[in-house]
Amino acid sequence: MKHYFSLTLFLSAALSLSAMSVQQVEPLSWWVGMNTPLTLMLHGEDLADAQVTINKLNGKKLVKGVCTGLQLRGQHNAESANYLFLDLAANEQGTYRITLKKGKRTVAFDYVIGERRAGSRERTSFTSADCIYLLMSDRFVDGDPSNNTLPSMREKADKSNVNGRWGGDIQGIINSLDHIRSLGATAVWPTPLLCDDEKDWSYHGYACSDYYHIDPRYGSNELYCEMVAKAHEKGIKILMDMVPNHCGAAHWWMKDLPYKDWVNQFPSFTNTVNAFSANYDINASSYDRDLSNRGWFDHPMPDMNLDNPDLLRYFSQWAVWWIEYADLDGLRVDTYPYIGKEASALWCKAIRDEYPNINIVGECWTRPASAVAYWQSGARNYDGYDSGLPSVMDFPVEEAIRQALENDGNYWGGGLTRIYDAVAMDYLYADVNQLLLFVGNHDMDRFADAVKDGDLRRVKMGHALVATMRGIPQIFAGDEYAMRSSDRSLGHSTLRMPLPLKDTLNSVQRDIYDYVSRLYTWRKAEPVLHTGRTMHFIGRDNTYAFFRYNDWEAVFVFANAAEEKRDIPVEHYAEILSRYNPVGTDVLTGRKVSLSRSLTAAPVSTLIVKLKAR
Repeated sequence: MKHYFSLTLFLSAALSLSAMSVQQVEPLSWWVGMNTPLTLMLHGEDLADAQVTINKLNGKKLVKGVCTGLQLRGQHNAESANYLFLDLAANEQGTYRITLKKGKRTVAFDYVIGERRAGSRERTSFTSADCIYLLMSDRFVDGDPSNNTLPSMREKADKSNVNGRWGGDIQGIINSLDHIRSLGATAVWPTPLLCDDEKDWSYHGYACSDYYHIDPRYGSNELYCEMVAKAHEKGIKILMDMVPNHCGAAHWWMKDLPYKDWVNQFPSFTNTVNAFSANYDINASSYDRDLSNRGWFDHPMPDMNLDNPDLLRYFSQWAVWWIEYADLDGLRVDTYPYIGKEASALWCKAIRDEYPNINIVGECWTRPASAVAYWQSGARNYDGYDSGLPSVMDFPVEEAIRQALENDGNYWGGGLTRIYDAVAMDYLYADVNQLLLFVGNHDMDRFADAVKDGDLRRVKMGHALVATMRGIPQIFAGDEYAMRSSDRSLGHSTLRMPLPLKDTLNSVQRDIYDYVSRLYTWRKAEPVLHTGRTMHFIGRDNTYAFFRYNDWEAVFVFANAAEEKRDIPVEHYAEILSRYNPVGTDVLTGRKVSLSRSLTAAPVSTLIVKLKAR
């Protein structure tokens, strides 16, 4: 169903009078029965103080009399005379004509109010039972080469430019849903698909130029909805990557801001100081806190000021609109701590007031665990702050796994001890099962590049740990093939390469794929990994052992990152093994394993055993 407003223009004034027009109406449509208040933002020319009337349409005819289906509750101007905000009550579905009048000049447009999907408010979301597949949209799969270069968009496709657009699109994601499902993944997080019309570097999508339209080089709003529907048919959830912290310099409103403080402005370009800690540091200066939240992320990324109430309302409606319109299953939020902690909490609250069960995962790229835990909703923060953010990305454990596997770890505090120490910080988090766990994403070196000597045994160990530890696992597209960056000296663009074609895979890539697929397909049916508790055991010989367990079953994991065989000291685990039948099943080979006797782990290997209660 299309949700674009239709614009009908009536000019009854003399030609000498200044023009009056409506060029943007956002949100594009709305629905009855929404908890979120509806405020239309109109932009055009000379809209301030216009008189507003609303009539329902019956076919092409206006229904006369007082309109109760869509009621005007209030209106207000911005600082720019080219904007007008309308507070509306949507009581009845249908198409409505909204007419603006100033003197003899009138302009009108039609606006659609629809019915919500049944059960929309109660929709479920992604949880620790899911595995999320992250893909870089432009660099994933090119399903429709015809949209790679378009006259309406400034940057053209150029595969000779490592920092240019390469042609990945929504059709490519649709075509790859079976591959994603075959991995055991149950949710997809594409990097932003909305319009990004920067003249270069637009492929990453994080500099939005239109919050309500899919970039035509990826497809259309309708194709995006089709992708979500087809994913749902295959049991796959879709997350939208949202960026309320900054827009792109090419956004249409940058030529005519509603308010001077719509974006954070300085006498000259001013970067953020990247000091997340200033938000909770009792010693922090207001100067550092201000620059951290108000400084720009980069030159082409103006920093949005969500302390402006009209902008906060705009972004709240925007998130709700996409969830409702496209039937989304959750959100990922970019650069969450940069937004400003009070405004971001209000933004999350507005979304969850509409959808109480929706999950939102925030990128809080910081360390240590205490710094990340601050941003998760329910944290026991000294200042009483609650972000409203249910899930956060577990950068401390990601770092620990990478550091544990990037060398031989043959020193005190090195190797897999790092992982033990990182997991020991779980007491800081409000909900460890809501941590997004990963070893790679689009903003860091490929995991296969990071491990010692590109060792594929270590790549497998990283996957095994992510699949069995607490939290929500995430796979970065290509890591199922142990992809490497084409040239690390050229930056992140060379790790964001297209997914290899199935008929071009070599034996090593097939082996890694088979391992990852078996691992995550098995995980889907293991509730003990979704919600079970953790008991772990330190090893000073570059090993790490842990149990995920509940009253009925357990999963035992023993990781050996040493280049030598290691004895598995099963006697150390008596306090928990006594609860379970010691004969279990190796989940990857299917063979029986007895934990009642001594075992030996092969060099650089991971043993995963399923146990049942006695």
